[in-house]
Amino acid sequence: MKSTTALLFASTLLLASPVFAEAPNVVVSIKPVHSLVASIMQGVGEPSLIVEGGASPHTYTMKPSNAAALQAAKVVFWVGPGLEAFLDKPLDTLGTGAQVVELGEAPGLAKLKFREGGAFEGHDHGEEGHGEEAGHEGHEGHGDAHAGEADGAEHADKHDHHDHAEGEFDMHMWLDPMNAKDMATEIEKTLAAADPANAAAYKANLEKFNARIDALDKSLAETVAAVKDKPFVVFHDAYQYFENRYQMRVAGSITVSPEVLPGAERLSEIRAKIKELGATCVFAEPQFEPKLVSVVIEGTPAKSGMLDPEAGTLEAGPDLYFQMMENIGDSLKECLSSAS
Repeated sequence: MKSTTALLFASTLLLASPVFAEAPNVVVSIKPVHSLVASIMQGVGEPSLIVEGGASPHTYTMKPSNAAALQAAKVVFWVGPGLEAFLDKPLDTLGTGAQVVELGEAPGLAKLKFREGGAFEGHDHGEEGHGEEAGHEGHEGHGDAHAGEADGAEHADKHDHHDHAEGEFDMHMWLDPMNAKDMATEIEKTLAAADPANAAAYKANLEKFNARIDALDKSLAETVAAVKDKPFVVFHDAYQYFENRYQMRVAGSITVSPEVLPGAERLSEIRAKIKELGATCVFAEPQFEPKLVSVVIEGTPAKSGMLDPEAGTLEAGPDLYFQMMENIGDSLKECLSSAS
């Protein structure tokens, strides 16, 4: 009798205890986006990451564990085929049971077209219209205006993850903190719909995230203010969202597509451009061959630095995005302020 009473008492306690809804199985392509998703999911669950460690989406090859993660996913977040081309077909074949969210099509995003000609190599995508001057949609320069939401929404409605022209826009959109806000808003909206039981937590996390972004944006503007007029060269043209937001002066890139290494002629062109414009720094990236930067700055007064736009050297998690952006600002300031 005593054991029966104890069992009934234990059952009553279990029924009275709060039952927390289990988070959906969420998979994310790259570290910067994973950090945004992890920020919105804090306290609820942890998203899985495909491109781990120091790997780059430009050169990544799918692993069996990645395929298994996609098959089990309820929601998949990626930027789009213009960045994670390796994911395009697997999402069609393995991610059929998941909601696939292309954050490069999030409403409100400021979109910048690829730069071409001169110090920026042309993009050979086999499409027309790529010789136009770089343009943008969405946020304007360094101001607080955050326009373009209607245009972004219309763009998102018209296209799905495999039904739009690739290659028109630079896909490193997260390097503008205001774009990170737009991505986080789309992430919160998606998760709240997929997991209504935790919608309140996602909303609260978005509010905290946006407050951190506003503080980060102000801090970055202060960090680079004194060096924003000094010209510099980057390894590949991945930073124009950062440059546009903080009105910095880039002189060119060594290559546009990091998976295709530049030839001797291209390196000579960049070296000449460094001398012509007086570029003070040339920035390498940890995922790619740093010797190229040494070759480019040889015989010039330029110094070398390091930028990591995909956070390959940082530990994945909700704080990664903020650390990555601070590191970019600090690296630019350190090299450009020390150069003559």
